[in-house]
Amino acid sequence: MTTELPRGEISIRVRYAETDRMGFLHHANYLVYFEQARTELLREQGITYRQMEDSGYLLVLTKVEVKYKRPARYDDVLLIRTTVARISHVRIDHRYEVFIDGQLTAEGATTLACVDRDGTLQPLPDWMVNRRDPGTVPTTGT
Repeated sequence: MTTELPRGEISIRVRYAETDRMGFLHHANYLVYFEQARTELLREQGITYRQMEDSGYLLVLTKVEVKYKRPARYDDVLLIRTTVARISHVRIDHRYEVFIDGQLTAEGATTLACVDRDGTLQPLPDWMVNRRDPGTVPTTGT
């Protein structure tokens, strides 16, 4: 039996402060938007970063990639589609597609690793992989 990996969408309006002198959305802000998108995707699965961190698990970014197709500008509304592309024993890969008015604007990918508060690699908790209430399982003990 194969479980479908989570996917979701959020909309974000580009703020003036997020643009550069050329009037384009500054490239670094895509990473902020990706973080917001994956945080909301996790929340839609019934888990928050706060719950995860309170249980002693941290997800740290180990790899990021962005391909820019066309610029986004102030006041554009971006639709960000986020997909969990792969879950391994200790890592989660996400894929992102950013659209403006149906046109692909950027694509991205991130890899997150699960660690404890000391930075030691940890297996992803079962409650995260199976999207259960984190209050029902033991913490890392840190």
